[in-house]
Amino acid sequence: MALSDNMRGAVLMTLCMAAFTANDACMKALSDHLPFWQALFLRGVAVCAVMGAGVAMLGQLRLRWPARVWGLIGLRALGEVGAAYFFITALFHMPLANATAILQALPLAVTLAGAVLFGERVGWRRWLAIAVGFSGVMLIVRPGAEGFTVYSVYALISVLAVTLRDLVTRRLPRDVPGGMVALTGAVTVTLFGGAGALVTDWAPVTPVAGGLLAGAVVFVLAGYLLSVTVMRTGEIGFVAPFRYTSLVWSLILGFLAFAEFPDGLTLLGGLIVVATGVFTLYRERLRGRAAAAEATPAA
Repeated sequence: MALSDNMRGAVLMTLCMAAFTANDACMKALSDHLPFWQALFLRGVAVCAVMGAGVAMLGQLRLRWPARVWGLIGLRALGEVGAAYFFITALFHMPLANATAILQALPLAVTLAGAVLFGERVGWRRWLAIAVGFSGVMLIVRPGAEGFTVYSVYALISVLAVTLRDLVTRRLPRDVPGGMVALTGAVTVTLFGGAGALVTDWAPVTPVAGGLLAGAVVFVLAGYLLSVTVMRTGEIGFVAPFRYTSLVWSLILGFLAFAEFPDGLTLLGGLIVVATGVFTLYRERLRGRAAAAEATPAA
């Protein structure tokens, strides 16, 4: 039976989240073999080489943009750097599922930042969802409780960095190729990793470390490719909630690869964050439909 566009989009989003989570698992496993900066730099070099070739083949390798556009691209790249540093550092020191659960607050953070910084309209229902959602984050982080570490804060900072990246991306002109924007972010992260690697004692890249690096490169590139494809398949409002399957993948991979399983409060917090995030996406979908209906002239 042929799948509808929405169902194909849902499948692609699920696979996209699986790919990104597998990349996270590979990077976390690398913490036992390579220093952080070395792992970040080596993965970045390979990703940039493959992504650069793809962008060039698609004819998207363009450098002549107004200063304002380059400013936005640079600000977005800064968000990429912050996200990479803080999230991967958190991954190196905390359970995969916990870090992933905190990252699920991203839609709530983007909605909040859009309202506060850009005056985007947010109704009381979404304000309530944001408040409840961040209470779920606090259940995961549990500041002041036994077992709390600074790396939970790192994961939260990575949410802020990705929020910056996504908000800036919204304001880029539509004629700026997505491949070029992604490549600029990847190059900036790689240069950042290279700067750190210069003052780091490198470890030998064993066959196991090489395999994990190769896996991270393959999975992150697959995630990028699937994320582009999924945005062109089905309705965004239907497909977007399936991004939360990353929490399921992180639970599975965390248990199988690292013998990790979060406690009850962490699971409850993750469920609250996911539920409020899905509700926020649903309300945004309704708002988008209402705006489209108002913009359509009467027959």
